[in-house]
Amino acid sequence: MSSGNIEDPAGGVTDFGAVVVGAGFAGLYALHKLRDQLGLSVCVCEAGGEVGGTWYWNRYPGARCDIESYNYSYSFSDELQQEWEWSERFAGQPELRRYLNYVADKFDLRRDIRFDTRVVSAKYNEERSAWELGTEQGNRVRAPFLVCGTGNLSAPKDPEFHGLDTFSGHLYYTSRWPDEEVDFTGQRVGVIGTGASGVQLIPQLAQQAAHLTVFQRTPNYATPLGNGPMDPEFRRYIKANYGMIRARSRACRGTPLRERPAVSARGRPRGSPANV
Repeated sequence: MSSGNIEDPAGGVTDFGAVVVGAGFAGLYALHKLRDQLGLSVCVCEAGGEVGGTWYWNRYPGARCDIESYNYSYSFSDELQQEWEWSERFAGQPELRRYLNYVADKFDLRRDIRFDTRVVSAKYNEERSAWELGTEQGNRVRAPFLVCGTGNLSAPKDPEFHGLDTFSGHLYYTSRWPDEEVDFTGQRVGVIGTGASGVQLIPQLAQQAAHLTVFQRTPNYATPLGNGPMDPEFRRYIKANYGMIRARSRACRGTPLRERPAVSARGRPRGSPANV
């Protein structure tokens, strides 16, 4: 495993063929593509202590992907597609994290990842035609190519509630959940927000807390996920038809292909006179 720090040469800057920021889904693939397929020397800077990206940070109870597992996975390696076995139709955070660790091990990606290394500056040097990045530890790296695999929701925003700084209870954020398990048994719990994270977290807390209060500003539209164990016959179908499935997904606008629900949001079968 690569160390978290980047050793500076005499000139103070370490040169690479490319620098990638983030070791989530996008960052890991970028490293594999740039290093193993294009032959570049690559440095990946990851603020977290392991691979995973959003699935490393978002580990609150109930965290789960809302895209079916077989679609929410890499397509660049048929061998990987055939050997990985998803346990659920919609994978939870622990399984997604195991999957990304498996990928990192299979393709020997960790040796080029600097963990616990947060990038704090990036400036393009016109004279050298290269990006120069600075890390929180004070190290500097330089490369002609910069790939930011940081995602569009990677910077959490603290709520601006009056009195939050004097709150005497325990305070948790879904985007920065502790790695150790939090026990809410017998506790009075308040959850602010009913977005995607809140919808997943609230049912889990309701099973433990003595009293749960949910604060909602604007209702969100959500439908039942329909999750369940991965049916062996369905798994065999997916593995036998991955080529066709990927091709259809790439040709589809918006979200990946999925079956159309047989029941409407009103609970009526689709196509019935009342469902028009």
